[in-house]
Amino acid sequence: MTPLRRLLCRMIVIFVPTLTLAGILLTTEARAAGAFAIGKCGAYGEAHDYVGEAGARTAALRQCKDGCTALPMKHACAALSIDMANPCGAHGYAVESRISSSLNEATRKCYEFGGKECVIRAWACDARG
Repeated sequence: MTPLRRLLCRMIVIFVPTLTLAGILLTTEARAAGAFAIGKCGAYGEAHDYVGEAGARTAALRQCKDGCTALPMKHACAALSIDMANPCGAHGYAVESRISSSLNEATRKCYEFGGKECVIRAWACDARG
């Protein structure tokens, strides 16, 4: 094998996996939009790994009933906590960078707003691998 041919083979062995890895990383980044919709009486909807925020928002709202509000989440986690003693009463929600933080914050807010038996109703993470 000629030196030039050997060099080309080495370049291909290095170049192809590098391109593949770059493609995976770019795809993950490109599909990193999500939304979490929250409605009355524990209603919710979720959408994750969408290309754009608008598409994720529409998908989350489509799943949710009763005048829902959509929260964007990008590389984040969202959680909804409701009061099991009164599911149409106090609730709390949060969007945080880590699932544990969003679960804790949603539960804390539910109690803060008067909940007596707050539990996590739903949670979702976007682009969390």
